[in-house]
Amino acid sequence: MKDSYCDVLIIGAGPAGVMCANALAREGISVRVVDKRPENIPAGQADGIQPRTIEVLHSYGLADKLLAEGAHLNMMAYYNPTPDGKGIERTSRAPDVNAPTTRYQYKITLNQTAIEDLFLNSMRQNGLHVERPVIPTNLKISDDETVLNDSKAYPVEVTLHRLSGPETCTMNDTSSHTNVVDPTVELAADNELDERVHAKYVLGADGAHSWVRNQLGIKLEGEHTKHIWAVVDCVPETNFPDIRNRTAIHSNNGSCMIIPREGDLVRLYIQLADAEDLANGGRLDKSLVTPDRIMNVAKRSMYPYKIEFPHEPIWWTVYIISQRVATQFSVKERVFIAGDACHTHSPKAGLGMNASMNDTHNLAWKLIHVLRGWAFPKLLETYDLERKKFAQDLINFDRKLADMFSGKAVTADNMDGVSHEEFQALLRTEGGFTAGTGIQYQPSIITQPGSTTSGSGILVVGQRVPPQVILRVADCRPFEIQDLLKSDAKWKLLFFVGDCKLEKQIALVNAVGEHLQSPSSFLKRYTPKEAAADAVFLILWIARTQKEVADYTDVPKGLRSHWSTIYTDDVAVDGKKGGDAYENYGIGHAGGVAAVRPDGYVGYVGSLKEVLDGHLDEYFSGFMFSSL
Repeated sequence: MKDSYCDVLIIGAGPAGVMCANALAREGISVRVVDKRPENIPAGQADGIQPRTIEVLHSYGLADKLLAEGAHLNMMAYYNPTPDGKGIERTSRAPDVNAPTTRYQYKITLNQTAIEDLFLNSMRQNGLHVERPVIPTNLKISDDETVLNDSKAYPVEVTLHRLSGPETCTMNDTSSHTNVVDPTVELAADNELDERVHAKYVLGADGAHSWVRNQLGIKLEGEHTKHIWAVVDCVPETNFPDIRNRTAIHSNNGSCMIIPREGDLVRLYIQLADAEDLANGGRLDKSLVTPDRIMNVAKRSMYPYKIEFPHEPIWWTVYIISQRVATQFSVKERVFIAGDACHTHSPKAGLGMNASMNDTHNLAWKLIHVLRGWAFPKLLETYDLERKKFAQDLINFDRKLADMFSGKAVTADNMDGVSHEEFQALLRTEGGFTAGTGIQYQPSIITQPGSTTSGSGILVVGQRVPPQVILRVADCRPFEIQDLLKSDAKWKLLFFVGDCKLEKQIALVNAVGEHLQSPSSFLKRYTPKEAAADAVFLILWIARTQKEVADYTDVPKGLRSHWSTIYTDDVAVDGKKGGDAYENYGIGHAGGVAAVRPDGYVGYVGSLKEVLDGHLDEYFSGFMFSSL
């Protein structure tokens, strides 16, 4: 059997897998991706991108195509039964995004294939391709602690088998929205198609029926509900006025959600209120459902509006809502699972693909730091800590949302039903969570709250850096601060240095600069000697000097790596934006510093005086290797 070696082996080329693969490949990590599908999915599956995920894709330089081709969901409409109970009527419309610090005040829908292609095209530029159709057949992790603790060792062994023959195909698993290999397909018998891969790390991003998770003996905890829904992608003909808005419909015939898609495409989520006969022990008998049956339910649910389906549906499926979370997201910090492999829930909030991609956005930079020898392996423990807590919060929210969606609407004959006000209140209260902008990671070695400058603004330890316009001093060009926080595996140090025209303040800034250049500072201790000065840490200076008098030379030459790293908090020349970063972020006149993790989340916030006292050095010493 052929033996091969790589730093990271990724099993599964769905959104979670290709997000991680792309992040690793662009940083020069030796990575391989295998998938059992002979090609990526032609239609269907996930389609919604939340505002925070748009920010993340933008940080990788991958958002332009998404923004141009996807449908933008700005408003959400609500429909409930008419007083006579014979049909539905619109109760209200409201903005679809309810998150005050959101940069993108809308959601985007685009088919999963197009979203995966964003990553696949980027991966190709770095010489990485998905190997398919390939299945893993065996996985072993070394029990030798010496091997597990050796950063140069390959303690994980996975046997891969390449499928062959024209009969190789996939079928849709309607209970999980994932693809599985058709069990009728025979594997190739030629042993030369088998390969033993020795990897430092393995990621299982292989769906709700994850082979990797099962090999590790990790359980999914939770339950199947009794709620049965159908999904149809189609191009309907209708007089329904909100067909191009995200719409929640509660009718006496059942609930329905309308999701506009790219072009004229529409996705319908339709509750099969009369379909208890479809479920048998949490499994679905899909043979009892046809597209005609689904569409007839939609017609009844949307009465008195007319909706016809002159074209065959592009894709459809039926599923039972399942809400489960894996008991752990990693084993020995050598094998990880992500996406549907570790959390399953309903698609109503449009968070499945977003959660999956943000799982591996969280993991990728940590793998890079450990593989490069920059950080202790214990950094990888924070993946389970941060993403499992998020997944549990997601399931708790989804349980409430799914029950409301699937419940009967309040009427004169059903006063215990779901009211319009209750439904809107849930979406409004959880707006930051669903948008992804309100996620806050709990305290850990990389997320340390309690600074004297935190708590008075929207720059919060554990949360992502909110959008804010600042001016580049040298040419007064306005920049969105998130555009400066690229996903390039580097830490971004935001030094808020106040008004550097004030003698007392410039003295403090000079003292900070002298400290950063000292051998004991994090900048010197944790930047490899042979690496570029900004290989690990990129420092951005943000003053609050008026643009008319600010000079980039206000920051001493020894501190500025380039003139383009000096900014100020003032109103842009057009008078329309900027000038409120300090106020919004809760930074006082004396300034402060924020250490922003490579994934865009705030790890530490402190005062400039605390920098002089060594607090920032102590923070990095908790998880980084010294190069001295």
